[in-house]
Amino acid sequence: MTIEPLSGIETETLPATGLTRPWGLQWTSVIVGAFVATALSLILISFGTALGLGMASAAPTWRDASVALWLLSGVYLIFQSLISFGCGGYFAGRVRPPYASATDDIETRDGLHGVAAWALAVLIGAVLTALIAGAANRPSATTQPPSATEPSVLSFELDHLFRAPRRPPNVDLTGERAEAARILATASSHSGVLPEDRAYLVQQVTALTGLAAPEAERRVDTTLANAKSAISRARAASIIIAFSTAAALLFGAVAAWAGAEAGGRHRDGEPIAEWMAHSNRWHKSRVADPRPLP
Repeated sequence: MTIEPLSGIETETLPATGLTRPWGLQWTSVIVGAFVATALSLILISFGTALGLGMASAAPTWRDASVALWLLSGVYLIFQSLISFGCGGYFAGRVRPPYASATDDIETRDGLHGVAAWALAVLIGAVLTALIAGAANRPSATTQPPSATEPSVLSFELDHLFRAPRRPPNVDLTGERAEAARILATASSHSGVLPEDRAYLVQQVTALTGLAAPEAERRVDTTLANAKSAISRARAASIIIAFSTAAALLFGAVAAWAGAEAGGRHRDGEPIAEWMAHSNRWHKSRVADPRPLP
């Protein structure tokens, strides 16, 4: 049985000049841009940390940090994000090979390559941060890790609470410190520390430090006030850090897009926007890639 071709149906042959090659991401340029952005971010973050503008204080505790310092650190984080992601996006657009046909959306394609480089750089940074945090929290033979149930933000308050002039060696206060930490954590609640919890802390301090009852009460009251202030400052710091990080990443995406467009214009010999540079030395019209279609 043979199938006869259908008659009466006209076929249209598209001209060769109207064919366009389907485009996709050039991953080489995306990876180059991501590596450049990650490297510059590490350099600028290290420089800012050395100047005291890191998101965490280098002091034994972060009590020397103020709200102004946290805000300044957030501004610096946004600044380094603009610089690093902008340069990464520029490299992604600059090294991207042009497509076979010059179309009106060429700047959009360059910008998408910059955003792709930004996304890859963010993923690399997240992996590096997780690895560094895991290595820093891993206990070693020379360090004494805090109790798993003891918040690090209250470590200084717990040290002050159970400080004693004389104490037998090798006394394990892990359970007492964890229990006291849970009581101190309620200092920032609306109801505050319950009277029976305060009385229990006074008994613990009296028994473990040898202080008289009036002195133990004064120490407990001072520790509760300090714990409430420490928790409030930690919450404020976490909010500022979270908003600064989110803003830095969003501004970084915009900078990567703009940088990729600038890199694409330099690649094609086009002048970049006046707000990006005061000089345009590569002024010539864009041309299509002379290489034939595959």
